[in-house]
Amino acid sequence: MDPEIDLHSLRIVRAIAEHGSISAAARALGYSQPAISQHLQRAESRIGMPLVQRVGRASQLTEAGEALARHAVQIGSAVEAAAGELAGLAGLEHGRVRLAAFPTASSTLVPGLLGALRAAHPGLAVSYVEAEPPEALGMLRDGLVDLAITFAYPGDRADPHRDENLEVVELFADPVAVVLPRSHAEAGADEVELTALADERWIAGCPLCRGHLLAACESVGVEPDIGLETDNSTAVLHLVGEGLGVALLPRLALRTAAVPDSVVVRPTSPTSDRAVRIVGRVGGRRVPAIGATLAIAERRWVAQRVDGPSLAVV
Repeated sequence: MDPEIDLHSLRIVRAIAEHGSISAAARALGYSQPAISQHLQRAESRIGMPLVQRVGRASQLTEAGEALARHAVQIGSAVEAAAGELAGLAGLEHGRVRLAAFPTASSTLVPGLLGALRAAHPGLAVSYVEAEPPEALGMLRDGLVDLAITFAYPGDRADPHRDENLEVVELFADPVAVVLPRSHAEAGADEVELTALADERWIAGCPLCRGHLLAACESVGVEPDIGLETDNSTAVLHLVGEGLGVALLPRLALRTAAVPDSVVVRPTSPTSDRAVRIVGRVGGRRVPAIGATLAIAERRWVAQRVDGPSLAVV
């Protein structure tokens, strides 16, 4: 006899997996702990195997519970898609979309996207959270957001976008430039060879950006001396302006901060672009609110894609 699995049980085991305990899951779902425990007992009776086990004074999911939790996200997405299609029959007067994006996108990409979405569909409820790509994709997989604006560098061996359950849309290429003090010997060059910076001290950014710096330098036989680290583009520019190091910055990041007179920005050789993407779960596009957001993003960037620094991103 096949196990009887109901949606409420899936929501409960998923909440336990996300929040770490029955009591925390109960709070997140808005139920009392006894109510959750009783529902779990009934579910275990129907399924014929335990979903939760006691470990000391705590509770944790069994292997069966973990299996249900893994499937709960995809099943929940399918249910949302079905509900969304039904709602779509009445148009986009209602619905929600939850977006995550990397910090630089907060001031460059997100405002215009959400403004266009509100203008086109004022009845949609929209929420936004800022997160670096690995965290944003984790939230997407866990069903905490519907879409994530992310980026990836070429040759990233640990690229978190490699997941058959994700739909990845390439929005545009964001060129990476080198940032130098104006007094630097290479400041007057039209293009700066990374090999010419072999003896420089470097300023690195987020883990993905740091990985790109290491890979770009490694490709030309240079081992960068990383002395300073910050995700703040404005801070990077001023550190460079004080002669404390050199850095690689994407053009999108350079749009978020005023470049000091003491700093110059130059293309690099070899060149490298990071790919800016919008990512959803496979099948999520069928939900009208998600599909509408993707369509606006594609019209805004993909259909008018332009290579190089002149790329319109606002």
